[in-house]
Amino acid sequence: MYEIMKDCPIGVFDSGVGGISVLRDLHRLMPQEDYHFFGDSDNAPYGIKTTDEVKKLSFDIVDHFVEQEVKAIVVACNTATSAAVGDIRQAHPNLTVIGLEPAIKPAVLRKPNSQILVMATPLTLREQKFQELLKQYENLADLVLVPAPDLVEYIEQGDLNSPAVMNYLTELLAPYKETADSIVLGCTHFPFVKSAIQEVMGDKQFIIDGGPGAARELQRILRDKELLQPLNHQGRVTFANSEIGTGKIELSERLFNA
Repeated sequence: MYEIMKDCPIGVFDSGVGGISVLRDLHRLMPQEDYHFFGDSDNAPYGIKTTDEVKKLSFDIVDHFVEQEVKAIVVACNTATSAAVGDIRQAHPNLTVIGLEPAIKPAVLRKPNSQILVMATPLTLREQKFQELLKQYENLADLVLVPAPDLVEYIEQGDLNSPAVMNYLTELLAPYKETADSIVLGCTHFPFVKSAIQEVMGDKQFIIDGGPGAARELQRILRDKELLQPLNHQGRVTFANSEIGTGKIELSERLFNA
């Protein structure tokens, strides 16, 4: 194992371009850090695959990051977190590994006994990790699970607010427009359509995702380990993608700078 130093980069990965929403949160909080983002768009979406398939894909990316001598890995994908984060931590005990989980807790604390929509991929919703999270809060709020597998595909194409996206969201969310207090975005792709969701639902719903919390957790751990880059360091962000061609890299840069 290589020596983990302050100037080692942070690896961030997702099943596609969705994890760039988390990358943005990380970069806003710690712009002095170097980030390597890897999007596995060639194998997206993860949310309809088996747990074993997602584990294998995740470990392939982690091996790639270890070769790049990263100091931390952010699993910027709720599905991969559910399926693989425990095994990744076990395999790499020296590395800081941060996962994503749906931000149910802050939504419940904000307004107990309210109706909370949890939008996620089918695999995230059925994984044991999510089911355990659900059990913690199911008696404290009306938690409504809203699978939204097609939304990942729209976002992977860079389609954030077309009529097709708006129609899909309307069909999905309209039944809850008058009853839902908040919406938990349980997939890292979904913050990119937050404006579209708000347009469908109106302004009264509170929309939250897990990205900012994951960024704060990574900052805390790196600070405790004295692994944060100095604030005067100019951090760099690089993008890679498993899909052949430049299209996904260009989309990645556009979403990052949006």
